[in-house]
Amino acid sequence: MNLAIAVLLGWIVMIGLMAALWWLQRRRGDAGIVDVAWGLGVGVLGAFFCAVAQGDVTRRALVAALILIWAGRLSLHIAGRLKRMAEDGRYQTLKDQWGPRAQAVLFGFFQLQAFWSVLFALPVLLAATNPSPAMQWTDWLGLAVWLIAFNGENIADRQLQRFRLDPRNKGQVCRQGLWYYSRHPNYFFEWIHWWAYAAFAIGAPWGFLGLLGPLVMLWFLLKVTGIPPTEAQALKSRGDAYRDYQRTTSVFLPWPPRSHGATR
Repeated sequence: MNLAIAVLLGWIVMIGLMAALWWLQRRRGDAGIVDVAWGLGVGVLGAFFCAVAQGDVTRRALVAALILIWAGRLSLHIAGRLKRMAEDGRYQTLKDQWGPRAQAVLFGFFQLQAFWSVLFALPVLLAATNPSPAMQWTDWLGLAVWLIAFNGENIADRQLQRFRLDPRNKGQVCRQGLWYYSRHPNYFFEWIHWWAYAAFAIGAPWGFLGLLGPLVMLWFLLKVTGIPPTEAQALKSRGDAYRDYQRTTSVFLPWPPRSHGATR
């Protein structure tokens, strides 16, 4: 299959899926479902691109497995959180900001997620077009980065989940485990994850574009749907306790905390 046609087909499918999910969230009042669909969309699209590309078959199979494992873990984690908890504070904050236009803006937001699913599957496509025989040193590097990122994000998510499930911690700030060193260790390891596909893409035609994955993800996490609305909701719900956490703990990169000083 022509790769441009494959990308277009994947985008059309995601457009329809996100439109259906927007209608579902309007009935349920919980926009968090888009995060489940986004992760699964990236995973399925990435595996599909690996199936239709013409790169080394061993690398294509490996990269397809990795993106599906990543997507499955992330989507199951978010789906479980949706069942246990109220709507993600990020979306509550965004809805407050958008006011009466919230549902109209959310429809556009869901459609942006459809586009972003395709966008973040493209580094996987680049890796899948790499004709170099596997396993090159860059493949081992990509696998090592993926393992570090996958396990780091999984550990951070589980630590926060255990903290939240303990009723004694209601209204408190999680400073346990990785959260002692970063206010958003899950986001940090999510960012690291995208460097894996950049490594797998080294040697592919236009493989340098694989760098766009981690660069675009960093922008999203730091400036758009990651840290800004998450921190706004945390300040709203935890107040001075979270302000103290901001003063002492790195916002993104894991780093030993300090007792006083400006936010890093």
